[in-house]
Amino acid sequence: MEYPEFQGKTAIATGAASGIALLFLQKMAEYGANVVLCDVNQEAAEAEAEKIRANGGSAIAAKVDVRKYSEIEAAVNLAMEKFGRVDYLLNSAGGNSQRIFQQSGGFAKASPESIEWGVDVNLKGAVLFTRAVLPQMMEQKYGVIINMGSIDGVTGAAGLDYTASKAGMIGLSQGTANLGADYGVRSVCVSPGPVLTRPAMARMKTLLGRAAEVIEVVNLILYLCSDKAAFITGTNYLIDGGRSLAASRFW
Repeated sequence: MEYPEFQGKTAIATGAASGIALLFLQKMAEYGANVVLCDVNQEAAEAEAEKIRANGGSAIAAKVDVRKYSEIEAAVNLAMEKFGRVDYLLNSAGGNSQRIFQQSGGFAKASPESIEWGVDVNLKGAVLFTRAVLPQMMEQKYGVIINMGSIDGVTGAAGLDYTASKAGMIGLSQGTANLGADYGVRSVCVSPGPVLTRPAMARMKTLLGRAAEVIEVVNLILYLCSDKAAFITGTNYLIDGGRSLAASRFW
């Protein structure tokens, strides 16, 4: 087994009914971890949890709107009741607010409601979920929190609520690393460029000429959670195929 240290541990992810978070938990379950799928779409999360159980894994699902601390806290309490510990958290819920709200015209014409949604889901939810798991991680002297950033949080982009939130995920990881250092708790930000979670991502240019496969991002996250990365904390990992370096070539 590539990561025997995951055996018997517990991993939680948000936005876990699809994409990077789902594959992360599927792989964690394969390595013997208990997994908790948190998603605003409870039906989809439960369906994916059932698939993991059918394949021999240990999985439960919880409806979580990351804007609501009561739902976050309930999911963490459920994990503790079922599995007795929380070891890994992937804060992955999020999205581009203008795409979600089907708005055009850029940030200058974005509705206040979409901007609030963007900041709340992409950043505030991660802060709140970190607050919910930290006491247990600190008590058990072990834990890893991975925050999903974006290349836009490093290079800047026109969707200001998204860019600001993803830059904030880097700061959240740094602050959590400082807070958790004396308690065996690490935190890292992972900032992808285009990833093939949506067909449109394939059109985004990178130095390597393609978007990332989801498993490529998940492999990095698994490594950062593992004991192989025990000396890594408070950093931001770009996994963007060189897109952040490509402005002079493509634009």
